[in-house]
Amino acid sequence: MYAVIQTGGKQYRVAEGTTLKIEKLELGAGDSVEFDKVLMVQSGDAVKVGQPYVQGSKVTATVVSQGRHKKVRIIKFRRRKHHMKQMGHRQYYTEVQITGISA
Repeated sequence: MYAVIQTGGKQYRVAEGTTLKIEKLELGAGDSVEFDKVLMVQSGDAVKVGQPYVQGSKVTATVVSQGRHKKVRIIKFRRRKHHMKQMGHRQYYTEVQITGISA
């Protein structure tokens, strides 16, 4: 059984027991979170597709940790102008483990 959920402007395919890194949520480690924006649920041969969300379905998860991704570096460079600018960014994330899917 798996589902496709939407959170943080992105879509994720999840199954029970999987861990994934999503956009930061203001929760502590060990807290529970419910995702009600479920786009699709598959159970055996039955597939439910929402318009845009599946009514009455939800995905529950527990927060494992909070953290930051690896640094993404960018360089702005103009040739022959003696100009180079470097910047970096580390995005925050919340790591969650999927505990249940109900359709």
